[in-house]
Amino acid sequence: MRLGARRIALAGFVLAWSAGRVVSQQPYHDPSPDIAKILDAPSTPAVVPSPDHLRLLILERAALPPIAAVAAPELRLAGVRLNPRTNALSRAQTYTALIFAPIGEGESRRVVLPGKTRIGGALWSPDGKRVAFTLIEEQGMSLWVAEASSGASRMLTGPVLNGAFGNPCQWLPTSAALLCAVIPAGRAAPPPDPETPSGPVVQESQGKPAANATYEDLLKNPHDEALFEHYFTDRLLLVPLSGTDRPVGSPGIHSSVDVSPDGRYLLVTTITRPFSYLVPYQRFAARTEVWDLPAGAAAVRKVTEHGALESEPRTRDAVRAGPRAVAWRADQPATLVWIEALDGGNPAASATARDRIVQLAAPFTGDASPVADLELRARSLVFGRADLAIVSEGWQRTHRARTWIVDPSHPGSAPRLLSERSSEDRYRDPGRFLTRPAEGTLLTSKDGRFAYLAGNGASEEGDRPFLDRIELATGKTLRLWRSEAPYFEEAVALLDPDRGLVLTRRESVNDPPNYFLRDIRQRGPGALVQLTRFKDPAPAFAGVTQQLITYTRADSVQLSATLYLPAGYDKGKGPLPFFFWAYPREFLDADAASQVVGSPYRFTRPSGASHLFLLLEGYGVLDGPTMPIIGRNGREPNDSYVEQLVMSAQAAVDKVVSMGVADPRRIGVGGHSYGAFMTANLLAHSDLFRAGIARSGAYNRTLTPFGFQNEERSYWEAEAVYAHMSPFNYADKIKEPLLLIHGMADDNSGTFPIQSERMYAALVGHGAPVRLVLLPAEAHGYRARESIGHTVYEMVSWLDRYVKGNGAAAMP
Repeated sequence: MRLGARRIALAGFVLAWSAGRVVSQQPYHDPSPDIAKILDAPSTPAVVPSPDHLRLLILERAALPPIAAVAAPELRLAGVRLNPRTNALSRAQTYTALIFAPIGEGESRRVVLPGKTRIGGALWSPDGKRVAFTLIEEQGMSLWVAEASSGASRMLTGPVLNGAFGNPCQWLPTSAALLCAVIPAGRAAPPPDPETPSGPVVQESQGKPAANATYEDLLKNPHDEALFEHYFTDRLLLVPLSGTDRPVGSPGIHSSVDVSPDGRYLLVTTITRPFSYLVPYQRFAARTEVWDLPAGAAAVRKVTEHGALESEPRTRDAVRAGPRAVAWRADQPATLVWIEALDGGNPAASATARDRIVQLAAPFTGDASPVADLELRARSLVFGRADLAIVSEGWQRTHRARTWIVDPSHPGSAPRLLSERSSEDRYRDPGRFLTRPAEGTLLTSKDGRFAYLAGNGASEEGDRPFLDRIELATGKTLRLWRSEAPYFEEAVALLDPDRGLVLTRRESVNDPPNYFLRDIRQRGPGALVQLTRFKDPAPAFAGVTQQLITYTRADSVQLSATLYLPAGYDKGKGPLPFFFWAYPREFLDADAASQVVGSPYRFTRPSGASHLFLLLEGYGVLDGPTMPIIGRNGREPNDSYVEQLVMSAQAAVDKVVSMGVADPRRIGVGGHSYGAFMTANLLAHSDLFRAGIARSGAYNRTLTPFGFQNEERSYWEAEAVYAHMSPFNYADKIKEPLLLIHGMADDNSGTFPIQSERMYAALVGHGAPVRLVLLPAEAHGYRARESIGHTVYEMVSWLDRYVKGNGAAAMP
């Protein structure tokens, strides 16, 4: 964070403009006490089952962090935001407590921690007996381990971990040691910020096309390069549970390290110079090698090496040439597997097969052998045993998706087709194959005949999650279990396939999500045992009603949404002021776009700066009204973006008005990111809404000239589309009041804060009622308690003024 921005953030100012007049140093405002109480409540804990399926790890979370924590100094280098004091990610989720809870009988154990601490992350050992976790201390991050049987914990390293690339540690397969990235011993002080420039910063291109997204937080100068090298260089360290730590290999910028299933080898990706100013670290020059741990971490095979990937194609289904997605084969002791494009990575090239999956076993000499050739691009690969793998392929341009059974032990043998569908078709989604948590191998029955699938179960009545058994020899499926009304219940883990024991997460409209042990072979009360008892985090919402509704737009495409009404609302008292919150999505198929999205049985409570808080302020809310943008007759979806957007909005308005719950003269619309873009377009091209709220959006598509969202054409290839889709070009048509909110540290590609600043200026220039709120230190998603409270305050105040009221009341 640059000094000027940090000073603003630490002062806690919110910058706002009103009627063309700058108002600075405005204090944060809080919403109503009922909303503030919900914002101050701790978040619902996270839950992770153990690999042996004997326990749950419950990670308790604190309430929203204060602005002082969010605005703390951070470095923004190569696409990463780093806390320089701790050498860890500055905006990662943290936890306040660890609890071991039995799956079945027994007592829960709370891990005793030293003082007031922040837990950075936790990881089960492969044998399920322990959890390794990091503590974020004032001057660094340390490694600890807790015993699942007792909850006792102890420190394994001091605050020397290097968390620049995320979680710095992983277990070895034996569960007897961890491999960690640490700060090299004797690291010097960070390079100081030069007081006097040594010269201009120069970039030059030699004419090779490099069409890249508008990335945030890139390296900008030699000082950034020096900082990146200083903070991201690590030394690998083997940390046993008992015994002496052992350094592994030489210091380097190791962006990825994976231990082989037998624990002997490491697959290491090391970033090398020169660094790039055009792309984030994931596309820096790098080499990927296999290191032999017993041989002193000597490099025994270089798998791939490449320079900076600054000119990768952005078209759909295009990939880079050479090995990609290099990984360990989970079912073998030490076998590499990767993908290579057979068409050079060019989807326009003629080819009978696009991708080849290959493998190479230890000692990694000679050439890799083929596993399977694919007509489409490889999407996923799950190994079960020597003669069994599940391979999924797809083609983004047509949304074609297929899944095969492959025999890796007989390369060239014909694969067997398991499923084929459009990836847009949610109703025909067969689900995901379940894997064993420790090994990552395909979960099968004891006799190896069956595998298992879990999915969302999208249907005309809404999502109904399911668990299926699939016979591998025939591909026939048998439904073992399906979520039943009035609950929304999903399978988290299949604990024992042969006994039919499943860990599920269940909720209803009135019951908060909790974890249960379900015996799918039984019926009645004895089939279900509740394991957790998380409470309603927002009891004030208990009376809110919700309904999954469907309706049809003018071109016969069916749409859906979730309708919320305030507690105690009586339609006899007249229609409500309403607020729509939406996000458009592109489709190639109208039938897929017509599919119902959501479930009528979800437990819905607001979190963060949620639009659902408006239900406590007397508004009805239409949440997630589908806004499909469909490609027809060989045209791209965005060729008719505005027309389809307005058509969908019109249908949604007509529906809630016909139900008698919404006043057509008092409806507002809003959205975040692409939903903000949608909001500005709806105000520019329709008269359906009284006011709008657009958060962290992009409004001028010439500022994202090499594509945006799912639009792969560049500005120069589709100039008319970019122009017509940009609400900035129609600022003179927007007469309805628009509230613009944006994080000043937005980290999302394409949504620079200047997008909102320029849109505000354009609207002011044409006399539109508009307000701009810039949130100091906030990224694309808002985190600080003060920022979130103020955002909700702004939203309620804006809608009270321009939707519920007559627009006369002034805002501070």
